[in-house]
Amino acid sequence: MAEFEVERVGGELKRFGVEGSDVPFKVVSPYEPAGSQPKAIESLVQGVRDGDRYQVLLGVTGSGKTFTMAKTIEALGKPTLVMAPNKTLAAQLASELKEFFPNNAVVYFVSYYDYYQPEAYVPQSDTYIEKDSSINEEVEMLRHQATASLLSRRDVIVVASVSCIYGIGSPEDYAGLAPNVDKKVPLERDDFIHALIDIQYDRNDYDLARGTFRVRGDVVDVYPPYAEHPLRFEFFGDEVELIAEIDEVTGEMLREYEAIPVWPASHYVTEKPKVKAALKSISEECEKRVAELKATDKLLEAQRLQQRTDYDLEMLETMGFCNGIENYSRHLDGRKPGEPPFTLIDYFPKDMLCIIDESHVTVPQIRGMHEGDRSRKVTLVEHGFRLPSALDNRPLRFDEFEARIPQFIYVSATPGDYELRVSQNDVEQIIRPTGLLDPKIDVRPVRGQIDDLEDEIRERVARKERVLVTTLTKRMAEDLTDHLLDAGIKVNYMHSDTATMDRVEILRTLREGKIDVLVGINLLREGLDLPEVSLVAILDADKEGFLRNRRSLIQTIGRAARNADGEVIMYADVVTDSMKEAIEETRRRREIQMAYNEEHGIVPKTVRKAINDISSFIAEAEKTVGSKGRSKGDSLGHGAFYTPDESGEGGVPETVAPEQTLAEQLEELPHDELVRIVETMEEDMRNASAAMDFEEAARLRDAVVQIRAMLEGASEDETIERLRSQARKGSTFASGRKRQGARFKK
Repeated sequence: MAEFEVERVGGELKRFGVEGSDVPFKVVSPYEPAGSQPKAIESLVQGVRDGDRYQVLLGVTGSGKTFTMAKTIEALGKPTLVMAPNKTLAAQLASELKEFFPNNAVVYFVSYYDYYQPEAYVPQSDTYIEKDSSINEEVEMLRHQATASLLSRRDVIVVASVSCIYGIGSPEDYAGLAPNVDKKVPLERDDFIHALIDIQYDRNDYDLARGTFRVRGDVVDVYPPYAEHPLRFEFFGDEVELIAEIDEVTGEMLREYEAIPVWPASHYVTEKPKVKAALKSISEECEKRVAELKATDKLLEAQRLQQRTDYDLEMLETMGFCNGIENYSRHLDGRKPGEPPFTLIDYFPKDMLCIIDESHVTVPQIRGMHEGDRSRKVTLVEHGFRLPSALDNRPLRFDEFEARIPQFIYVSATPGDYELRVSQNDVEQIIRPTGLLDPKIDVRPVRGQIDDLEDEIRERVARKERVLVTTLTKRMAEDLTDHLLDAGIKVNYMHSDTATMDRVEILRTLREGKIDVLVGINLLREGLDLPEVSLVAILDADKEGFLRNRRSLIQTIGRAARNADGEVIMYADVVTDSMKEAIEETRRRREIQMAYNEEHGIVPKTVRKAINDISSFIAEAEKTVGSKGRSKGDSLGHGAFYTPDESGEGGVPETVAPEQTLAEQLEELPHDELVRIVETMEEDMRNASAAMDFEEAARLRDAVVQIRAMLEGASEDETIERLRSQARKGSTFASGRKRQGARFKK
């Protein structure tokens, strides 16, 4: 059995490789690197080998950045964390990388909550909101696969959202308590059973499901939560005669092992001595905090805290768990006040590589996680709902995150100022393998812009092409839509007041040609993959600000780069510095691309994609900054840059009469698309809840229940009861029960 050790916070972490897992990274693809990819790959690989801590891959839209990532990982052979700004984009990256690495471990690590209502207190109305959640078992399995893979092999790529900077329990306990079963090492059957119970496997001799085991004489079958198939262990006295992977239905032996570790059924296992020490330190902290509250005449808060803590301590001592146990994570981990929690990053070896995709969005998101989480918990602590140690159940601060990563590669078409400032090696990927060019840009005066725009639209409509128009405000978008409708143009608008489901349908109608023009604000900046669009019109391009800065303009210009006839028109009376920089950068890229095409005899051709592919849209919806600019959540409800449906009204805009009701349209969508839609809405719901916008969260919850009922073929009442039942199962800790909650989340 292969074994290697790395240093980690709190001590050394042992990793045991399973037989046959020592496989080098190998990209499997019919394509070879082309365009700018070969030089980009070579430069990034050399930068890592030279010890550059920060590098930037500036890859234009459609240049094959994911393939470049894959070839870089292959060349370096390092365990790699790939971070994305939301779980939908993370799923896309994981899917693409899995295709490139079919023989290696590509795993997916995001929040496992289907529904999450964080604990909160609103002093203005004296309202306490209890934590409520339900867990997606499939995503939980994928999370277990991530940690099990990291501790068993080196050829691992983990694609994650910012969930990876939140606490998941001590890797020392997770690895240290796992029984390592070896045919050459004596092991009693009963000792093995007790070890399984200690790491939170349930015994179930009738229904072998993930996280359970069954015993039949000297045969113990274990179904790890991370495994595709159960494991069978046959004992004879203190000898292990057989270790095998079996088919859960037929019992057929699929593969035999000489030795294998059995990783815990929960990330939140803890040694019993730590639990006893935690009970003592929690009690001492409570006594001190209650005295502080009484000294400031906060008698109600003191009584509330004493009562709650006493109850939680009793539950921990007698049952091994309590509601909100994650708030005591500092004590249970044995951490000092202020020390960061253990996260997924602590499961990686010390020579890991971190690639941050869409870094101009993801880096600010990582920065915002800590403060957003802390602000809610400070209120709970001040009003006696939680001990001050609850503040240490938190995500990593940005400096703590960076301190745990040896080397970064930031990937973006428009890297942020921070990435460019710290980068030791800027790598450009400008030439697309398809030969497509960055669009031509034309600056025209504001006077008469609407009439001019109408003429341009009609020209594109005659060629069966589509048009995107960006405005500065919702009112402008709606008024322009009304005007174009009166002029006989098929048009719709989309902004932050447009509900998630409606956005998907609007983009579909644009691609299908049911509408020819889409008017929006910043929803049209990044992530929209619309090859039918040949014209992007930017109104009021000279109005400096967030929506018209250099980075936003370049992202907007990129929306026309998927079409061989792509063009951008900026309506402006003056050329601002941002416009000048964006135009010059686009022109520079275009000249490089044209020279390459001419040299190699490449003729640009628009790449048509299937219209039922809505992944790019959903990724866009989660990445975008809403009009109010509030920092909201990603897959954990922990903060993204997207403000969902702020009006609370949603619905299809009245300016376009749909041929079918929305429910009928949803019924026609493929199952996978419905799943993606409801996952996005659930994220919106958690975001609204985290921001204490509970009316919006309730509205989204009702919509989620409606779609989930449609997916499951159940009534809405049955769906609600199922979600509530899952949420009521709560959290377990250090017991023989299967955990349904999360101990270190929120």
